[in-house]
Amino acid sequence: MRTAEALIGEYLSHLRVEKGLAKNTTSAYKRDLYRFLEYLASEEIELENLSTDLMQEFVARLRGKGGASPLAESSISRAVVAIRNFYEFAAKEESFLNPIKEFPPPKIPKRLPKALAISEVEALIANAEREGDLISLRDVALVELLYATGGRVSELVTLSMSDISKLGDEETLTIRLIGKGGKERVVPVGKFAQHSVEQYLVRVRPSLLKERRNDSLFLNARGGVLSRQSAWSIVAAAAQRAGITHHVTPHSLRHSFATHLLDGGADIRVVQELLGHSSVTTTQIYTLVTIDRLRESYASAHPRAK
Repeated sequence: MRTAEALIGEYLSHLRVEKGLAKNTTSAYKRDLYRFLEYLASEEIELENLSTDLMQEFVARLRGKGGASPLAESSISRAVVAIRNFYEFAAKEESFLNPIKEFPPPKIPKRLPKALAISEVEALIANAEREGDLISLRDVALVELLYATGGRVSELVTLSMSDISKLGDEETLTIRLIGKGGKERVVPVGKFAQHSVEQYLVRVRPSLLKERRNDSLFLNARGGVLSRQSAWSIVAAAAQRAGITHHVTPHSLRHSFATHLLDGGADIRVVQELLGHSSVTTTQIYTLVTIDRLRESYASAHPRAK
């Protein structure tokens, strides 16, 4: 029988090549599976000898049993799914029964996404620019596009110049985003974001290309591709300058994009398409946010609501 490590390598290759999972997803699965492999080695458990009781013990460790740093329930749930799916693959490859086929992942409490107020979004964009710092026009363009498209930060930092169309004419600017599993979608961009992108492309990007050639839209100060970590830092710094006290990330702008569209009367199927969700069920969580807002407005405004 092949070693557990060899099987994990084959499984991760299977996810990348045959299943087409995104790099970030396979990286997360790899961390989960190697953490599990360490557990098996520490307990001297062979791969095929796992049981539901031992799996429960592993989950308890992920929750902090034995002094380890506890993981979030969402991370534990993902780890259980990763291990269970890996076992399904390994059991077929090595012809043994999958001992955890029915092992359920922990249920994750439904949390409503936190959307920024429109005034907060405007303050965030305004504070992305720093007086006397020309490269901050890039930061404005990034923040504007995050909110204008609802794109994930990983989708925005991997944009290339060829993903932009109709720039500079009177028609609506469109951006081609490549989401999870390589799924493509085209998202229209409003005039504010279009203006910010044009300013960045004309006034900043050419100077960043002096050292090296790069087709990526967003470049760092050395002419390389702007990293996800740098994009997070740009948003966090702008939020701090704007005086926004709660935690703000690039994903906050994605949540705000969806919530504000639905608040404005957009059809949920349109929002689903713009976000790149494969199922409308995923998008429906944003309708709960808007219903909560309706309840709050009703309770505060209607004379006989209380």
